[in-house]
Parts: sequence; C-alpha cells; structure tokens
Amino acid sequence: MHGFANPARFLRMARWLMPLMLIPGLVLAFGALAWGLFMVPPDRLMGQTVRILFIHVPSAWLGMAGWSTIAIASLTELVWRHPLAGIAARAAAVPGAAFTAICLATGSIWARPTWGTWWVWDGRLTSFLILLFLYFGYIALAGAAQRDAAAGEGASRVTAIFGLVGAVNIPIINRSVVWWNSLHQPPSITAGKSSIDAAFLYPLLIAALGFTLIFGGLVLARMRMLLADIQTEARLRRKAMA
Repeated sequence: MHGFANPARFLRMARWLMPLMLIPGLVLAFGALAWGLFMVPPDRLMGQTVRILFIHVPSAWLGMAGWSTIAIASLTELVWRHPLAGIAARAAAVPGAAFTAICLATGSIWARPTWGTWWVWDGRLTSFLILLFLYFGYIALAGAAQRDAAAGEGASRVTAIFGLVGAVNIPIINRSVVWWNSLHQPPSITAGKSSIDAAFLYPLLIAALGFTLIFGGLVLARMRMLLADIQTEARLRRKAMA
C-alpha cells in the first residue's frame, strides 16, 4: 500500500489509469441509458417512469460508495498515516455529494407520479438526505483544514474522524427499508438473486458499472488536482521563505 505513497509514482499511474476508467465508463453509462430509454419496455405498474431507474439506482449506489471510500481512506490515514489517504478521501467527497444529490432529485421525480408526492419523511429518504448534509459538512471541514496550515496534522485528523463517524449512516441507509415501514420498495438485488426482470436488470447493471468507472476516474482526476495544488503551495512557500 505504501508503494504508492510517493506522489510522483502515483501521478504517473493515475495519468494512464484515469482515461482508462473515464472513457469506458462514459461508453457503458451512455449505452446503458440509451438501452433503458429506448429499448426497455414500460413497467406494468410504474409505466414510463421506470426509466429513471437507470440513473437513480447507480447514483444511490455511488452516493453510499463515495462515503465508504471516505471512511476507508480516513481509517488508512489515521492508522497507517498513508500520505495519500487524506487526499483520496477529499477527492471522493465532491463526486459522492454530486451522486447523492442526483439520487435525491431523481427519487423525488420518480416519487411524484408513483407515490403522489415529491417527498416523504421515511427512513430511506431521510437517511439519504442526512448523507448529503454529511458530505457538505465533510467538504467544508476538509476545506477549512487545508486553509488552516497552522493547525497541521490535528485538523487533518479531525476531518478523518468525521469521515469515520459519518460511515455509521451507511448501514442505516442500506437497512432502513427493512427496519421501518417505508413507501420505498425493499431491496431488489441481494446476494445471489434479484427480483428485477432481466429486461431491466442487465442495462441497470451496465449503467452501475459505467457510473462506477466514471466515479473512479473523477476521484483520480481530483487527486491529481489536489496534489498539484499542494505542490504549488509548497513551491510558493519555499520561495517566500527564501
């Protein structure tokens, strides 16, 4: 793991890995969306509104996966002091927040004709809204820690601890439709089986893979950007001291 701690080595790897994830991800995502929009038949109960499934479900998955990335990177930073772990966590925050917001927006659009309302305060929706606020808090905290250079390692540790504590919400989101009565449908894809018809399942899985590759490419791009900012600030600081 520490073999990639050297920023120069990581940047060389990310330079070719980023397009290797983004380009196939875009192809798969747009192909799956086209499949879902033009080839998938209307659902028996939801009609044409089922087509939003191919954006909503991958966005929900990546909203939770984004915070899981933050939590794992934060744990790595706190325990092993990996120099790139904090940067990886910060890089995942903005794409994770974006996918969480997309999930909430598409869910509301889906809910209006299906449930007759844009929003209900049930466990799944409320816990996902809390996740979005957690993202906002993490982004603000990480930005403050970066600006406050005098705080040094202490501010970075506080940000990492917040990333770990926020991960408590992930299993709550996952199990909310099981623990509480909810308008939201129960889990449709579980280990080894699926209650979704194959006509919807295959393009959905392809869309999830495509969006996941896009997420990975965006995280790598943001890590490169953050490392470039840090290196620029270090050079300016050395010049100022000289």
